[in-house]
Amino acid sequence: MGTITRSFANNLTTSGILLPASLTNNSIANVTAYNASVATGNMVLISSQTASDSASISFTTGIDSTYKEYQFYFINVAPRTDDVTFHFNGSTDGGSNYNVTKTTTWFRARHYEDDTEATLSYDNGNDLAQSTSFQPIHTGSGNGADENGVGILQLFNPSSTTYVKHFISVNNYNHAADISINPFVAGYFNTTSAINAVQFKMASGNFDGTILMYGIK
Repeated sequence: MGTITRSFANNLTTSGILLPASLTNNSIANVTAYNASVATGNMVLISSQTASDSASISFTTGIDSTYKEYQFYFINVAPRTDDVTFHFNGSTDGGSNYNVTKTTTWFRARHYEDDTEATLSYDNGNDLAQSTSFQPIHTGSGNGADENGVGILQLFNPSSTTYVKHFISVNNYNHAADISINPFVAGYFNTTSAINAVQFKMASGNFDGTILMYGIK
């Protein structure tokens, strides 16, 4: 066995795994190329947008046939106006119009800060039946200094021209009446046209917060 081969073998466990001691600053620095086939992960960040007293956030590029699922993450979404609805809609024309027909469901768990009420209920005031209106995500969002909302929206196979496009959203936010609300939203864009843009905004007023868009391999 040659010296180089023996040295390499001494850094392997009996199951063929590199020992931690074999990975040093010098050994890493000497790597000049990486195998292009090495996986980079199943979630790919496509776009990140931050609202700062903004009217809306729109994703008009990057939603195409590259991925079968897209995920939007809401980070610290906070309205500038008290007691308003955070909602979204899709577009089939690259964002010129956000008016796709939808049928949806909406239910929530909620718990008051003073512990006077804790309930789980369906809310038919926030669902849609063949409507082109924006779909509510957070309703009655508070604009206090310590109030905001977080969550995720999953959009499935938006580029399909055969099927409707389903979506699911799970969130948590501070209601203006000091309530922790955990809404569950689901439904479908009832169109066989590709959904190629999505917009988020408050029903009135501006908002702050960050929305990330990922493609799922």
